[in-house]
Amino acid sequence: MSEAMTSLWQPRGAWEGAAQIGRHGAAAGPAGIRLSLREGFGLATLIAAEGKEADLQTALADRFGPSLPEAGTANFEGEAGLVWSAPGQWLAVAPSLRDLRDLSEALRGVASVTDQSDSRALVRISGPQARAMLAKGVAVDLHPRAFGPGRAAVTSIAHIGVQLWQRDAGPTYDITVARSFAGSFWRWLEHAAAEFGYEVEGADQGRLK
Repeated sequence: MSEAMTSLWQPRGAWEGAAQIGRHGAAAGPAGIRLSLREGFGLATLIAAEGKEADLQTALADRFGPSLPEAGTANFEGEAGLVWSAPGQWLAVAPSLRDLRDLSEALRGVASVTDQSDSRALVRISGPQARAMLAKGVAVDLHPRAFGPGRAAVTSIAHIGVQLWQRDAGPTYDITVARSFAGSFWRWLEHAAAEFGYEVEGADQGRLK
C-alpha cells in the first residue's frame, strides 16, 4: 500500500485544518484573547443508573473528588474534573485518553460511560477580553455576578451547541463542541476575536498554562 494512502489514516487533531498557530487580528498592542488548543484530552459522558448517584459519587471520589458537581457547576483538580451536563449526567475530563481507559469497568452497575474523546473538540479561551468576545455569541449571561469560576452551562454559541465552563477568574473558559462543527465554530471564534487581537497556541503550549 502506498505511503500516500497510509498517511490518510494518521490521527488528526480536532482543530487541524481550521486553527492557525500564531498571532492574528488587530495588530496594535498585546493580544486580548488567547486560544489554546486542547488536543489529546480524555472526555467521557457519565449517566448515573437510577437510584445510584450516591454509589457513583463514592466510585469517583478518589479520581475526581468527593462530590459530584451540582446543576450548572464544574469541579476540577488541575486538569481532571467533572462538568454537570444534565440531571444525572456529567462530562468527565482527564489530561489524557489513558486516564479514562478503565472508567467503564470502575463504574459498572452505577453509571453508563460513553467515550467522547474523539467526537468533541476542546479549546481554552483566556485573556483580558475573553468575556467580551464570548458575549458576542454565547446564549448565557457571563457577567461575574451570574457566571464565575466553577460555573458551567450547556448552551449555544452562534447557533452551535457547546458545553462551557469557567476555570478561573482570569477569566479562563473551556469549551467543547462536536468535532463535526469544529471548523464552523472556529470561523466564528476568529471573527469574534479579531478586533481584540488573538494568539493561537498549539496543544503542547496550551498544556503549560
